[in-house]
Amino acid sequence: MPIPQAVSERLVVAPEVVSALADGRPVVALESTLISHGLPYPQNLEVATASEAAVRETDGAVPATVAIRDGSLLVGLDAGALEALATAPAGSVRKAARPSLAVALAEGGWAATTVSATMIAAHAAGIRVFATGGIGGVHRGALAGSAGGTAASFDISSDLEELGRTPMAVVCAGPKAILDVPATLEYLETRGVPVISVGQAELPGFYARSSGIEAPNVVGDVAGAAAVVAVHLGLGLGSGVLVCVPVPRESALPEDVARDAVERAIADAATAGLHGPALTPWLLARIAELTDGASVRANTALIVNDARFAGELAASLVHSAAE
Repeated sequence: MPIPQAVSERLVVAPEVVSALADGRPVVALESTLISHGLPYPQNLEVATASEAAVRETDGAVPATVAIRDGSLLVGLDAGALEALATAPAGSVRKAARPSLAVALAEGGWAATTVSATMIAAHAAGIRVFATGGIGGVHRGALAGSAGGTAASFDISSDLEELGRTPMAVVCAGPKAILDVPATLEYLETRGVPVISVGQAELPGFYARSSGIEAPNVVGDVAGAAAVVAVHLGLGLGSGVLVCVPVPRESALPEDVARDAVERAIADAATAGLHGPALTPWLLARIAELTDGASVRANTALIVNDARFAGELAASLVHSAAE
């Protein structure tokens, strides 16, 4: 029987990332599920490449896209690996989160990392900042069920547990709009995760600039976010920090358009009896239909914008540590 390997022993870190970490330069982790499960080819490759480029624009920051291949956790993909992942046949790439990480590693082949699996690998490699589009959270009806008497589903993303146990700054455009956002915030508070909104009093609404929900904490800019992140990680509390950046104004959906599309998609999913892992991708595809593709344009814009902000945050953390 093979000797079990720790996470650190399964890491294959790209030479550029190794060099940057050794030199104390900023590094930003990026997830890979948007490549394999989020967008069709060639959009998936274009967004992944644009995200890496956005990180590099920031004071020499280095991107580290994370994925799994043949039992190894890859931290930093070259152009060939990005292309292979983006063009892999449908259904051939497993989706890896903390609960499915061991299966993905044991079975071999390609697997794309979600927020939780990306955090695990990135933290093991020594990376402190991670950029994604939107985090998973508490789905509607997860805690109380429906008004019609349906039992609670307990459909809560492992993203939240990972934020509660892995010390890392996660930059996103807020919880995905399809979620129960107030319950997600309550869950994060319980797990000791500071949630910060950058530049506005309301939490970003993923597709829209605002969710209409007051943010627990507000900072003015990247320097303010870096100050909070540095103190929180320095305290050794063990949890991450969620840094929420609104989608760029020119790509954002109006709040009422985003809200109506989400509500209609959720109602359609309930009618179709959808639940579990199939629910989120179905809802996102349905929202894209209802908004004539505007939600996809917002999604791609916020992914790249988050990567750029994460690069700035990582650079600010490096500079403040050097002072």
